[in-house]
Amino acid sequence: MNTWVSFQSAEQPLLGQFSVSGNTLKRKGFRPTPAAWDFVQFCLAVCATDLCAMRSTSADGWTRTIELSVGLHEPLRWDPWKVELEQLLKVLTGDYWTLIFTDAGLPPPQGRFTAKDQDCVSLLSGGLDSFIGGLDLVAQGRQPLFVSQLAHEDSDRQRRYATLLGGADAHYQWSHGISFKGPREPSTRGRSLAFYAFAVLAASRLGAARPTIFIPENGFICVNPPLVPGRVSSLSTRTTHPLFINKLQQVLDGIGVSVQLELPYRFKTKGEMMNECLDQPRLQALASDTTSCGRFRTYNRRHCGRCVPCMIRRAAFGAWTSGADATDYVFPRLVGSDKSSGPDDPMAVALAVLTARDRGIDRFLGASLAFASIPERPQYRSVLTNGIHELEALLTGDGLL
Repeated sequence: MNTWVSFQSAEQPLLGQFSVSGNTLKRKGFRPTPAAWDFVQFCLAVCATDLCAMRSTSADGWTRTIELSVGLHEPLRWDPWKVELEQLLKVLTGDYWTLIFTDAGLPPPQGRFTAKDQDCVSLLSGGLDSFIGGLDLVAQGRQPLFVSQLAHEDSDRQRRYATLLGGADAHYQWSHGISFKGPREPSTRGRSLAFYAFAVLAASRLGAARPTIFIPENGFICVNPPLVPGRVSSLSTRTTHPLFINKLQQVLDGIGVSVQLELPYRFKTKGEMMNECLDQPRLQALASDTTSCGRFRTYNRRHCGRCVPCMIRRAAFGAWTSGADATDYVFPRLVGSDKSSGPDDPMAVALAVLTARDRGIDRFLGASLAFASIPERPQYRSVLTNGIHELEALLTGDGLL
């Protein structure tokens, strides 16, 4: 598939559009470097392409071959990183990408820059992990600037959490605002790049020379080992996978975007995050209010209770010693829950638990830790082992094992 995408153009089809215009950013004091601004334009072009390139038309019904020409303000600095970026996108989406950089991008907004008071950036989705990440940063004396990607069902929740943790002035909510005519690809592997684009844009408002962007995600989800062999490659998300984050960091360094990406909970399970949270009173008050469900829209903004994110959430609450789960689940128990369309997630988790229990954790993991350095491999192995144990306790308690 050949796709031409620009940030904004009157001559070419507009496949992706940022909901906050350059003029608005200028009025708000944004003055990002050309490298940071081009990173935003690149990410949104990928997001638009990911949405309009249908997997169903590919040879195997899934893997796409995509040629993307994207307009940048300073394309020459990107050319040496072409291969690395193509590999990065393959890790993220499972597709084959060919990138072409042109000088058709917009220049960065030139606002009157005044550094904000915050000292770091933290992603805030409305989920449990990002809420704990915010609680811990504030408890440690940090002043995070929260960044959210607008989601209809979570937008108010994001604002409430950000106001609670840092005030309304410590929060940016943006949407990629992709708009075009034609069928939309339902899978969303590449659209997570918008979150990183917004984080880099927000970081440009800080006074630090190399601000840290915190990505609060538990280690089990970060690595996201395939529960069964059929869930390999792009069927398993790579949004916060350490390999993807490392590659993204290398690219950011190479093109001159001075930020530090940090996965603070890569060696912690969700249950461990809850138990070790530095603000237990606030966690007790709001943990059940957070969202985790992968089918939240399917069930009219209720947690289904049986998708993989819901099971990891329920298992974490089961491991938490300081509170109880008051989440309203469509299926509060796995036994007897109806299978929705798509994969049978409880069965996949049960097979993973049985494989680890009966044949050993290394047999279950397979090559999942091939990315890890030798010094870090035991820590990744430990978090995946503990994550399986949390899930085993859930399945046993629900009578599925």
